[in-house]
Amino acid sequence: MRNDEFIQEFESDLVPENSFHHADHVRLAFAYLSEYPPVLALDKFCRALQRYTAARGKAERYHETITHAYFFLIRERMARFPGTDWDEFSLHNSDLLKWKNGVLTRYYQEATLQSDLARTVFIFPDKCR
Repeated sequence: MRNDEFIQEFESDLVPENSFHHADHVRLAFAYLSEYPPVLALDKFCRALQRYTAARGKAERYHETITHAYFFLIRERMARFPGTDWDEFSLHNSDLLKWKNGVLTRYYQEATLQSDLARTVFIFPDKCR
């Protein structure tokens, strides 16, 4: 599926909740970053995720720090290898697709990511490895 088609499907609320997992979040961020300048892509991505969770009565599941941190990790990786399509990107960046004990454990203390503040505003990484 092309990036614009994936975005349209998501924004049209055609993606069932039980079929939208972490790797799909990464794919969606990749799609937005492929179609829009980074700041606009971030805004559109966050708003789409917030609408999606709210429409399912789960607005509290949106997490600003996790969303932004992954988004900018994806952006950095895309900038290092411009023109890469999703299949190639996902193959070479499998660490971004892993949810449990994923890449953010390198940058954040668990307590930070579990905090209410991190859920509502972006918090800069508080751990380095």
